[in-house]
Amino acid sequence: MSSKRIALVMIVRNEARSIARCLQSVRPWVDEMIVLDTGSDDDTVNIAESLGAKVHSFIWCHDFAAARNAALELSTADWNLVLDADEWIISGGEAFAALRHCNEELIGILRRDDEAEVDGELQVSSVWISRILPRHVRYVGRIHEQLLCPGMQRRQLELVVGHDGYLEQHKATKQGRNEALLRVELALNPEDPYFNYQLGKELEVYARFAEAVTFYEKALLHTEADANWRHDLVVRSLFSLKKAGNFERALHLAEAEMPHWQHSPDFFFALGDVLLDWAIADPAQAEVLLPMIASSWERCLEIGDNPTLNSTVIGRGSFLAAKNLHAFYLSLGQSDQAEYFANLERELLRQHSI
Repeated sequence: MSSKRIALVMIVRNEARSIARCLQSVRPWVDEMIVLDTGSDDDTVNIAESLGAKVHSFIWCHDFAAARNAALELSTADWNLVLDADEWIISGGEAFAALRHCNEELIGILRRDDEAEVDGELQVSSVWISRILPRHVRYVGRIHEQLLCPGMQRRQLELVVGHDGYLEQHKATKQGRNEALLRVELALNPEDPYFNYQLGKELEVYARFAEAVTFYEKALLHTEADANWRHDLVVRSLFSLKKAGNFERALHLAEAEMPHWQHSPDFFFALGDVLLDWAIADPAQAEVLLPMIASSWERCLEIGDNPTLNSTVIGRGSFLAAKNLHAFYLSLGQSDQAEYFANLERELLRQHSI
C-alpha cells in the first residue's frame, strides 16, 4: 500500500500572535504546510516562512469559501487538514498521521476544545467539526462555509485541537467582520436556520444578548431536531434569554425542549442558571424556584459529562455542577450539604485531571 501525503492548509490574516503555535503543533505530522495570506500587515508571513510553511497571497474578497478553496488548490496532498491560526493540535497526531495508510473515501472529524470566558470564568466546550478532507473536497458559502461533499462518509478521529479565539483578549480583532457577512447571507435567505443561529452566536459572543435572542428564536423555528448545531442552539438560547432577563420565555423553551435533552448536562446546567438568576431578580419566586435549581444541577451529576454531545462544556456533568451546588447550599446556610458538594467537586476535579 503506497503512503498518502498529508498537508496543513490555512488561510490567515494578521495572526502573528498565534501562527507559530499552530504550525509547530502540526509540523511533525504533515508533509507540507500551506498558508494563504489574505493581506497581513504584521509579522505573520515571516513567522510562517521561518517555520517551513509555503506562503501564498490572496486578495480578500469577503468570501471564506473562495479563500479556503484557493488554499486547497495549492495542495497536492491526498489529505488536507484545515485549521485556523488560533487553533493547534493538543493530542492525537498519531491517529491523524495514520491516514497515510487509509484508502477509504471519507471526511475526518476532529474534536476542537474552545476556550471561552463566561461570567468571568474560563470554560472549555468541545465541538466536533469536519476538518480533514480528501484532495478533491471543497467548500461553499461566504461565511461559516460548509463542505461540498454530499453523501460522503464522515468519521470521528482521535485528533483533538485547541482554540482560543473566543477569549476576551483575542476576539476584539475580528469583531464586526463575521456579523457583516452573516447579515448579507440573511438578507438573501432570511429564514435560514443555520445563519440565524450563527448570527445569534456572533451577537452573544459580544454580549448583545437581546439581539442574539431574536436570531436564536428564528433559528429554533426552522432547525431540524437532528441538526448537529441544535444542542448548542438550545443551550445558548437559554443563556441569552437569561442574560436578557427573559426568564419566563427561557422556562417555556426549557419545558418544550426537555424531552429531547435528557442526556445533556449542558441543558440542565443552563436551566439551573436561568432559575437561579430568576430567583435573585424576583425573590418572591424563590420558594418555588430554589428546589428546581438544586434538582437541575443534581440532574447534571446524574447524567455525567457527555463528550459525544456537540458543543458540550467540559465539567457541566461533574465538577462545575458540584461547584454550583456547593455555592448554592452555602448561600442557604446548609453547611452539611455545602461541604458534601465541596468534597465532591474536589474529587471530580482530581479525576478530571488524571
